[in-house]
Amino acid sequence: MRWENERRSQNIEDRRGEKRGRSVARGGMGLPLKGKSGLAVLAVVIAAGYFGFDLTPLLQGEMPGIEQSHSNSSTERVPQASPAEQRMADFTAVALAKTEDLWKARFKEQGMRYREPTLVIYSGSTRTACGYGQAAMGPFYCPADEKVYLDLSFYNDMQRSLGGGGDFAQGYVVAHEVGHHVQNLLGISTAVRQEQARVSKVEANRLSVKMELQADCFAGIWGRSVQDQNLLEVGDVEKAMRTAAAIGDDRLQKQANGVVVPDSFTHGTSKERQAWFMRGFNSGDINACNTFSGS
Repeated sequence: MRWENERRSQNIEDRRGEKRGRSVARGGMGLPLKGKSGLAVLAVVIAAGYFGFDLTPLLQGEMPGIEQSHSNSSTERVPQASPAEQRMADFTAVALAKTEDLWKARFKEQGMRYREPTLVIYSGSTRTACGYGQAAMGPFYCPADEKVYLDLSFYNDMQRSLGGGGDFAQGYVVAHEVGHHVQNLLGISTAVRQEQARVSKVEANRLSVKMELQADCFAGIWGRSVQDQNLLEVGDVEKAMRTAAAIGDDRLQKQANGVVVPDSFTHGTSKERQAWFMRGFNSGDINACNTFSGS
């Protein structure tokens, strides 16, 4: 993706200058990030955050070991960013700017005003209005403060653990998280959460899948807008599709446990993720992204 000469968003909050540590809540179990089971948990958490699964319950402390009090936090300086890391930060600012241009224009067409989100770049862990965020959660969107949170090390994790990579695939990450912001502004997120509170766990999971696939479709619209600006290079879309396939619920479950349980899906299969991104990419039309109509 050719991006070096493009506009960089000013809605970037850079918290890489400090790294916060904190103790696990007393009596908590913490996330098992060691051993075979730990790798499975980490894979699922990374994939969830990567394509924007709502991690608010996890961040708000509904999982054991997530402490909400910051009184025991310690702060230390981290080394200055390397040229490679700064390049990733610069690209992230460009990708965010492209989402701003896209959604500002689309909202204006409908007589609405687009409220731009802030993207927080951090290292290790950080505070959010949804609780405390950690790098192991992957990128995520917090509707309470309308901010996207991203530890740049995740881009490296994409290549090592998820089999994806490249500028356009990284932009897919940003565009998907911003897609959740669009859902929030349109009232879709609130409506889905209200419905989830009234239905069974299995049905609530299906609604989560529809939310995630719609955000994939919105990311595809972003990709189409980038293509229309003649910024894509040969192989960019294929790399993004490989990444989408790598984080499908079916593939992740099979890798982690050898068993696929469709009723527990929260993001969609590899084929569904690819299909909905390409639906947005090929149409460029938000009306093509209604994942809630039909099965």
